[in-house]
Amino acid sequence: MFCKNCGAQIPDNSINCQNCAAPVDFAPPPIFCKNCGMKNHPASACCVNCGAPLQNINLNPNAKSKIAAGLLAILIGVFGVHNFYLGYTGKAVAQLLITILSFGILSWVSLIWSVIEGVQILTGTIAFDANGVPLKD
Repeated sequence: MFCKNCGAQIPDNSINCQNCAAPVDFAPPPIFCKNCGMKNHPASACCVNCGAPLQNINLNPNAKSKIAAGLLAILIGVFGVHNFYLGYTGKAVAQLLITILSFGILSWVSLIWSVIEGVQILTGTIAFDANGVPLKD
């Protein structure tokens, strides 16, 4: 297994990368400057080497829509649809089971959970899908 942040090899039972200390499951992939090719943190606004702006560097065709995920969360999030869309199947199944197995009685729990996640997605607090790919606007 290799770190999504720095590319170093990681033992299978590790929680964090031994090279850069990034969490193994949640490390977002680095972005590279189009001007100088320097590797940068995905949250950086400009290149640490040359100062060039880094907006729209990772134009991944597989990137999920932030607007779609946020609206799915707010409108029908009680069924975990937004988490299925973003690839977080564990959370999605939990929300779905809370709603279905309680025959809707506990759906308010999933509703509050999904509205909070919807706001987090739309404001950028949740900015990556389950594979570490940044959400597109």
